[in-house]
Parts: sequence; structure tokens; C-alpha cells
Amino acid sequence: MSRIGLKPITIPAGVEVKISDNNYIVVKGPKGQLEKQLHRDMKINIEDNEIKVVRPTENKKHKSLHGLTRTLIANMIEGVTKGYSKTLEIVGVGYRAQKQGNKLVLNLGFSHPVEMEAPEGIEIEVPANNKIVVKGIDKQKVGNYAAVIRDLRKPEPYKGKGIRYEGEVIRRKEGKTGK
Repeated sequence: MSRIGLKPITIPAGVEVKISDNNYIVVKGPKGQLEKQLHRDMKINIEDNEIKVVRPTENKKHKSLHGLTRTLIANMIEGVTKGYSKTLEIVGVGYRAQKQGNKLVLNLGFSHPVEMEAPEGIEIEVPANNKIVVKGIDKQKVGNYAAVIRDLRKPEPYKGKGIRYEGEVIRRKEGKTGK
């Protein structure tokens, strides 16, 4: 039984949800609009400012889609009301970030600075030269872009240098011991 799938989603004030045929969902809110094609087998009902997701059968595929569909809708509603953000920290001597226009310029110990342009719907802030904040209304895009930035210089286990998520713990290794 899907505990997540059975929970109803309350639609907050100022949010408009439209579900067309074939489960194409459009969510409009104060921060913007999100659209997504959800799986056709799931039944999505809107009653009294609540969205309920119902699965048609008890087979394994429908059970797994039940919770997923409910979570995707809930994330869309939260995105257009509050938005999402991920904070990255840069650790290392000489490693720093700058924002030039809508480009993110990173000095990460390579022979040249790395320039990255933010995709549509993503906003980048650099409050300090060792912090990057990625913001947006689509949870998947925010997380994906933060992962792309982190992949440029993953934290290494010996000195801990690199780009990490805020609060991420890096398992440290002991270096070589001299004889």
C-alpha cells in the first residue's frame, strides 16, 4: 500500500491546477507556471481544493507509479508557491565563483576559468566568492544544475577540496605514511 500516494494534496490559495486528458497537468502560481505529462494510467481527481491520485489496479507497476505521481504534483505546487534552492560551497585555496551577467564564472584550479550559463528557469546567486545558490521553481532542474556545477570539481577525500553541497559530509582518507 502506498502511504504517500494515498495522501491528498491541498491546493493553496493563489494556485490554479488544470488537468487535461492523458494526465497533462498545468500548475500556475505566484512564482510561475509548470507543465508536466504524467503517466496515463493514473487517475487524478480534483475535489474541494484537494487533489487525489488513484491507481487503477494493484499490480506492481501501478503501485510504484502511485506515489511517484502524487509526489510530482506536490513538488510542482510547492515550486510555484515557495520555489526551490540548493546551496553549494567551494573549498580550496584559489577556488572561487563570480557572477557576470547571467553567467557563472568559476576558478577551480584549471588553466582557464569555467564559464557556465544558467538554463531557462534557473537563477544563480553568488553571496560570497565561495558560495553558490541555485534557485528555481522546478525541483528537478534546480537539483540537476547544482549537480552539473558540483561535477566540475567533486570534493576529493584527502584534503576535502572541491565543490560540495551545503552540509554535505566528505569522508576523509588518511594520506600515505612515510617509512
